[in-house]
Amino acid sequence: MGLFDQLLGGVVGQFGTAEQRGSLMDLASNVIQSQGGLNGIVAKLKSSGLAEHADSWVGTGANKTVTGDQISGALGGANIATMAQKLGINPQVAAAGLAAVLPAVIDHLTPKGQVEHGTDWGAALTALKQKMLA
Repeated sequence: MGLFDQLLGGVVGQFGTAEQRGSLMDLASNVIQSQGGLNGIVAKLKSSGLAEHADSWVGTGANKTVTGDQISGALGGANIATMAQKLGINPQVAAAGLAAVLPAVIDHLTPKGQVEHGTDWGAALTALKQKMLA
């Protein structure tokens, strides 16, 4: 396992039990897929004032941090609350979790510093979840 994998595992590992960590990865996956894949979530973040953040996550440099409030503002607090409820987690925890994990997930899914077109994001996210929870 590489350094990046260890870091992402550490981010996900901060969120309690394996079931809770799985829920966090499910939430990240749901958010990405509900926005139309990686292209969609990056576009949504950029149009919501988080362009520098999204660009840093896709790029090959350091990832710029984001807060749960910024994620809620970009994606809509009601949307996060609805998804959190489906997964049985608190909306504030969900937003904070997304703020912690989305940069790492997006970074991992864009190893060449760009969003690859034609990628099966569902399969890529499932593989990433299995890898991080193993």
